[in-house]
Amino acid sequence: MYFFVPGGVDMATVHQQNFGFPVNGSDTVDERVREGLDALVAANAWERVGAALQEGVAALTSAVPKLTIPDLQVLLVLGDPTNTYFMTEVDGVSGFGGISGYITITVWPHPVVLDRLEAIAVHELHHNVRYSPGGVVWDPATVTVGEHVVSEGLADVFAAELHGERGHTHFVGDRTRTDDAVLAKVASGLGVTGMADFASWVLGDAAAALLGARQVGLPTGAGYAAGARLVRAYLDAAGTTAAGSVHTPSADILEVALPRLGLTPDAPH
Repeated sequence: MYFFVPGGVDMATVHQQNFGFPVNGSDTVDERVREGLDALVAANAWERVGAALQEGVAALTSAVPKLTIPDLQVLLVLGDPTNTYFMTEVDGVSGFGGISGYITITVWPHPVVLDRLEAIAVHELHHNVRYSPGGVVWDPATVTVGEHVVSEGLADVFAAELHGERGHTHFVGDRTRTDDAVLAKVASGLGVTGMADFASWVLGDAAAALLGARQVGLPTGAGYAAGARLVRAYLDAAGTTAAGSVHTPSADILEVALPRLGLTPDAPH
């Protein structure tokens, strides 16, 4: 996954940054980790993730028949029950699917996460196909908050197309999903470039504090909530689906969605 990094990366550090299970815990922590692993096994988690990805691929290729699907390698990791941010702010889930062909999913298997495993998997699948060859190019030097927000919205709506309400990322609060002030605030930052600030606009202030980034006054998951509203406004106008829009440029989506929601984008800066 990190083949492009000169000299590679320290995998122990990557594991920790991705909220992976503690490798040097106390006896009490080790027991919680074993219980978590047992819960994943009992829930048939690995097989369910695989089946969900196959269903997701079928939905995407049905909507876009000539779509190329990468040869996926998937890592399902048991999370760290001692990490406060992971367990509270993002409620036991963290995923990354932005590098073509690779998906990592870190979970703590409480009931909501176990219920949503399939939705979590296809959310990351949508990202992976969006940023695979032939799709959208994520250029770190020029990519905007708008692209990140739209991508999260598309992935959540795609998961909802397949799994109903379970598709919506569960750490986004109900009030955040419908708060017009949150939507307007996120819209004001859509033109922001520089990935150092993306966590602030997409994940919210708690993530910004964790990463030492500038806080902008947004609740956890604000970008997911705004992204889903923007994407749904676009899909309603265009008469299409999130599956069919996997490669649609974010600029095209925002051009349609923003005026429908009574918003105007911020200028890039």
